[in-house]
Amino acid sequence: MPDAIAVIPARYESSRFPGKPLAAQTGKPLIQHVVEQVRRARTVTRIIVATDDRRIADAVAAAGSEARMTRADHPNGTSRIAEVVATLDGPPPGLIVNVQGDEPEIEPEVIDQLVTGLDADPDADMATLATPFDEREDPANPNIVKIVLDRRNRALYFSRSLIPYDRDAELLAQRPAAVVYKHPGLYAYRRDFLLRYPSLDPTPLEQAEQLEQLRVLEHGCRIAVIHADAPHPGIDTPEQYARFVQRYRDRGGV
Repeated sequence: MPDAIAVIPARYESSRFPGKPLAAQTGKPLIQHVVEQVRRARTVTRIIVATDDRRIADAVAAAGSEARMTRADHPNGTSRIAEVVATLDGPPPGLIVNVQGDEPEIEPEVIDQLVTGLDADPDADMATLATPFDEREDPANPNIVKIVLDRRNRALYFSRSLIPYDRDAELLAQRPAAVVYKHPGLYAYRRDFLLRYPSLDPTPLEQAEQLEQLRVLEHGCRIAVIHADAPHPGIDTPEQYARFVQRYRDRGGV
């Protein structure tokens, strides 16, 4: 099984949930829940929280985990991760996983699938996931990113709009249906590509959709797509956090 390091970008500021990484109604900060889940992945040999806020770095260190301070002006998490990876001592990691800092229920097995999938596709610059929609989710919701891929399981496009658009929906019974996949925010990169990413100019589609992965495609780079059942819910609002706290308690947490 290949080895990777995981870097978790975490910001204090959030328009819908300020201070989210430090929310601690479970008895521990949200960011520490994420670290503990990632630690269970078999492919991950090191975990680093990348943050521009000393309060987050101190909370991570107090829990016995590793944090690195970064600049405050990064436009996205990938750029923040690249800063951390560029400054690491010792043998350079070949593969790096980007785990969002607001996914405390991410499945370790899904991380392993992603790392293994990228390792198996040497021509891909990075990898991400495609997963089926839950029956309770609305594929037309612009807050859920959609992905379409080619026959080699490479990404063709990502969008907040519903893609693909089935023009002749009434004919579905007569031909195979075009499957709509959602895109969980989990990425893995080859080190050389990750360090090159910040030098790539922002692109029109990236800016229109506000999706950083579109910059990768617009510059002609390759994204491998791994199929996984990844229902892990991210936390964007205090209400979603409250539901996580209840699930945690229901599982026997504090």
